[in-house]
Amino acid sequence: MARFGSDTRPIIGRGPSLVARFLLLAAISIGLMVADHRNNYLTKLRNIMSAGIYPAHWLVDAPFRASSWLMSSFADRDQLRNENARLAAQVRDLQVSVQRLAAVTAENQRLRELGEATEDITKKRMVAQIMHVDLDPLRHRVLLNKGQSDGVFKGQPILDAHGVFGQITQVGRYTSEAILISDPEHAIPVRVNRSGLRTIAAGTGNLNKLNMPFLTGEADIKVGDLLISSGLGGIFPAGYPVGIVTRMERNPAETFATVEARPLAKLDSDYEVVLIWYQPPSIEPAITPATITNTPVSVEALESGANSDQKPDAASSSTTGTPAAKPKATSSGTGSSTRPTP
Repeated sequence: MARFGSDTRPIIGRGPSLVARFLLLAAISIGLMVADHRNNYLTKLRNIMSAGIYPAHWLVDAPFRASSWLMSSFADRDQLRNENARLAAQVRDLQVSVQRLAAVTAENQRLRELGEATEDITKKRMVAQIMHVDLDPLRHRVLLNKGQSDGVFKGQPILDAHGVFGQITQVGRYTSEAILISDPEHAIPVRVNRSGLRTIAAGTGNLNKLNMPFLTGEADIKVGDLLISSGLGGIFPAGYPVGIVTRMERNPAETFATVEARPLAKLDSDYEVVLIWYQPPSIEPAITPATITNTPVSVEALESGANSDQKPDAASSSTTGTPAAKPKATSSGTGSSTRPTP
């Protein structure tokens, strides 16, 4: 007798298929990623999860910290003595270097005084933070958190801890836009520190490369030379480092050589820069023109002034038959002086 098998699986209440579950979970994952990327909805959840995982990180790092503490606590006495002697020698060498630096600074100050140079051409400094960086790869501009309310002006030079950074191009009330020295539209007058050769360093659109297109093949410049600001143009103060020459190629068939340099300023990693107020040194004329007055001068007065160290001739006064006039006070541009007429 035939027996029919029975299926014990429930027909009603059976769950969705694996494909449907996969599609549902994929859609939820994509939605969460988009929401987190655009609106940061999962930032709080991520912070909570990070705080929950921190104890695990602390436990994993605990053996290494304990080992380091034990090694530092039970260090050999001789090792500590040697390290102390080495540090003492370094401090002594640094003190000697500082003394030499003080002597050089004093000598430089004396030379500047002999040359009647200005004692400080940088009158004011201000630290500014970079708020925004232009995303255009060929447009090297940054937005600073200082503006007209802080005294910032168009064309103001900017430095960082390593060298020349750029200058201000647009000024707002509370912010300002700056152009970097690597921008293709920027150029700065520079001077080779070794030879004194003056030229122009132009931006190339590359943060790590400056171009000097106006140097001939006979120019006294080589790889490794330091470029400093020349001060020409009155925008950047003289003497600040700009870059290091990295490439120098001379082609006899061409008039100009190929010279490239690497900027010393950290153009791609700076967070804070320094705005400076630069006062160009004033050069007084060597010859001061004489003051011209409208007072008529007679020939007798000129002759008397030229022969003031000689006594007057008595005959000359007797021919006129009139007594000498009473002296009058004459005023000049610097003061007044009285001189009797013979």
